[in-house]
Amino acid sequence: MANAQALIFVYKGKDKKGKATQGEIKGTSLMLVKAKLRKQGVTPTSVKKKSKPLFSSKPIKPSDICAFTRQMATMMKAGVPLVQSFDIVAEGADKESLRELISAVRDDVASGLSFGGSLRKHPKYFDDLFCSLVEAGEQAGALETMLDRIATYKEKTESLKAKIKKALTYPTTVVIVAVIVTAILLIKVVPVFAETFSNFGADLPAFTQFVLGISEAAQEWWLVWLGSIIAAIFIIRELHRRSPAFEAAIDKYSLKIPVIGNVLYHAIIARFARTLSTTFAAGVPLVDALNSVAGASGNAVYRAAIHKVRDDVTTGIQLHMALRATKKFPVLLLQMAAIGEESGALDDMLEKAALHYEEAVDNAVDNLTTLLEPLIMSVLGVLVGGLLIAMYLPIFKLGSVI
Repeated sequence: MANAQALIFVYKGKDKKGKATQGEIKGTSLMLVKAKLRKQGVTPTSVKKKSKPLFSSKPIKPSDICAFTRQMATMMKAGVPLVQSFDIVAEGADKESLRELISAVRDDVASGLSFGGSLRKHPKYFDDLFCSLVEAGEQAGALETMLDRIATYKEKTESLKAKIKKALTYPTTVVIVAVIVTAILLIKVVPVFAETFSNFGADLPAFTQFVLGISEAAQEWWLVWLGSIIAAIFIIRELHRRSPAFEAAIDKYSLKIPVIGNVLYHAIIARFARTLSTTFAAGVPLVDALNSVAGASGNAVYRAAIHKVRDDVTTGIQLHMALRATKKFPVLLLQMAAIGEESGALDDMLEKAALHYEEAVDNAVDNLTTLLEPLIMSVLGVLVGGLLIAMYLPIFKLGSVI
């Protein structure tokens, strides 16, 4: 029978010397907590369940799961028993939600459930690939080695995600700022000039009239424009989540975006090689490993390609030949896979390929930043400078007449 969920209690009391003491203690019931305190030499005067904060705890991020895996791997390699490792890692967690998650897994394991089975009860944080690898490690009697391998895999994966975010966040942020600044100028600044120009009694330059027309439209319709942008973003997100065809179209054309598409392509190849290397090294059959890799690809185009590779491998075709048939994978990866299959070291060769393409993502991100900085500054200069020139053209014209 499963153990009851441990709760946190806040207590006040006196120790053996009669000195006032207080703190927090875990327990399943008020009576058991009081008995536990007495065994520790504390005479409780007040014991109550710790109230939850007004605002919910910080959400658990993939980086938190990555840190948890690395810490568990370290504890296990040091010879610390599994259940005790949970206690140590939970105590060091800085998020209440993460501590609760670790405690829940710990209680399930302590009650006799396997580590992998306890993780499967929390699919929001531990995907099928993670759970399958843990179960493979348990069955092989090498859980500490498998946790170390999973931790390395998670660290590399999160590092890759961070690089992609870095590549996309900078230009996106600058574009948003540029749109906001332009909108403020059109709605708040240009109308001031428009009032001044109304007393000129002369025709305004065509460029100035064009900007004033945009300003009038922005003042009248800015709320509609803003609502349309928000609605468009929401609709695109929902279509991407619910429509496989739309998702495939977006993923396909995202790979064709200049410069950025190259970053995404190398990231997909690196993720493919890293995931397949980790699962294959864990003893997962190649066909099952390809299933896991397809789910972790992050791109609908390559997910379909990997499923095609899986079907071909099932019929007896070698991996590198099945990869070549899709025409989606680079020559270097194909050669590494072929050498790995011939030498019986497929996992090692795929890991080397993963390292190569992860480095390629690094270089691509650096190049992207270098290319975008002058381009973005030029766009900002044209937008803001164009508005200023449009507003000052009539003044320059008036000055030349005088």
